[in-house]
Amino acid sequence: MGLAQRPAAPSELPLHHQLVAELRALRKVGIPRVREIAHPGLTAAATAAGLPTGPMEPAAGIERLLMTAVRWLDRSCPPSGDQSLPDAVEPVGELARAAALSFGLVATGSQTAGDRRRAAAAVFGVTTESFRHRQEHQVLDRLADAVLALAGAGAAADGNTERCGSAPDLPPRTPRMTDPPTHFDMTTPGDPPAHPHIQVHLSPIELLRGIDVLVSSENTYLEMSKIFRDTVSGALRRAAAVRNEANAVVDDPLARELRDWLARHNHGGIQVPPGTVVPTGPGAMAERGVRRVLHAAVAVPRRDGRGYETSERTVVDAVAGVFRTAAREREAYDPPLSSLCFPVLGAGRGGLPPERAARWLRWAVEEELRADPRWTVHLVTRTPALIPVLRAADQC
Repeated sequence: MGLAQRPAAPSELPLHHQLVAELRALRKVGIPRVREIAHPGLTAAATAAGLPTGPMEPAAGIERLLMTAVRWLDRSCPPSGDQSLPDAVEPVGELARAAALSFGLVATGSQTAGDRRRAAAAVFGVTTESFRHRQEHQVLDRLADAVLALAGAGAAADGNTERCGSAPDLPPRTPRMTDPPTHFDMTTPGDPPAHPHIQVHLSPIELLRGIDVLVSSENTYLEMSKIFRDTVSGALRRAAAVRNEANAVVDDPLARELRDWLARHNHGGIQVPPGTVVPTGPGAMAERGVRRVLHAAVAVPRRDGRGYETSERTVVDAVAGVFRTAAREREAYDPPLSSLCFPVLGAGRGGLPPERAARWLRWAVEEELRADPRWTVHLVTRTPALIPVLRAADQC
């Protein structure tokens, strides 16, 4: 007999951690046994998205919610006006397909929890145990993001159709961006004509166009983030990946070129000095006008294995290294390289407080521009609170 639940009002959207916990419980029992567990958060999200959640059809509503969320993750929602059912298109992206397999939303040959997890692990080419400790957390995390985005947008129109053709890209949980990228012109009256502009963007770095050189933040082993993670490194790796007609990755050029560089310099498995900068090509981002990616090694793994740390000096060294590397390569291109884009190096998982990292980045960029004013510099962040810091010339 199912557990009694009071459906939440559509306006009462659940918290992210609540959804993750409910998704984890639902993954264990499977969609057919949805009535055996409490899921007020998923029910509230489905209600807000316009899906059926009554006592006679909770499984149908939640299954449709999850399938639509999977397709949102996969960017495979049908064009506006196409009212095909969510299960008409199987997801092809790694993250989305693993989510669909985990919950039995696509055929696996078996609906036991162990077999579903095994099928999902095979998507990433890892063991079931490794998947359980690593990728599964990411799958549940991003699926919860998608569910919240659907609930907030009211993407599903009713129990038989959905409108997801205009679904925006899913942002990271912190902050949850709901507005399009914003650009701030940093030119100030009285600047000498030869002084370059500094522009600040509230945007994911991979969405910017027409900038010659993008800077990626890496660890000191020059190991890029997994392609599905919402770090600068992961986002650029994902944007640069070359895909076939089925949207499957057929070349991972940024990670491949970094591995080649490490092999040529006998650095395989050995840390490079903090602040080291390594250039690679842009991969598929060439279509957006990007001509080079410079990988700055700023995140030093902690000795206890718990995350990374970055010093202010490393940020300064990395900025200087980017300018030096770009200057060496500048004239090799026609027209010459002229614009650089920096994320907030060292913030977030890098260990530096974001505002402090932003102030040091701004200061280091201004110092380099005084020595080499040929460049236009773009500073990019997904955190609205950092915009005033990046726009100001505050001291550190």
